[in-house]
Amino acid sequence: MKEVILTEKAPKPIGPYSQAIKVGPLLFGSGQIPIDPETGEIVKGDIKEQTRRVMENIKAVLEAAGYTLEDVVKVTVFLKDLKLFNEFNQEYAKHFPEKPPARTTVEVAQLPKGVLLEVDFIAYKD
Repeated sequence: MKEVILTEKAPKPIGPYSQAIKVGPLLFGSGQIPIDPETGEIVKGDIKEQTRRVMENIKAVLEAAGYTLEDVVKVTVFLKDLKLFNEFNQEYAKHFPEKPPARTTVEVAQLPKGVLLEVDFIAYKD
């Protein structure tokens, strides 16, 4: 059975997609960009500030489905510029201090609303 996950603590979808879909023990999270869900505005600032907001959005979606960051098994990161990788990694590592998930990081030409990154995820929970 497919379950749609929706929380007010993360940005509302602005198109025909869900924040996440739960199927059995798996949770598939849509890409999150650094939007503050309270204001609907893009978080201004450097890659660390934008990464922090993205991770808070992901955490909110996970919690709405009964998961935590510890349940994340795969992450895909889309960076506007791979030169930002080290700074991104410093902030990202704070959210996965032990047993970090598998990850793919790619540089992309553009991201929605001119943000510096977008991150999606897959989580698993028995």
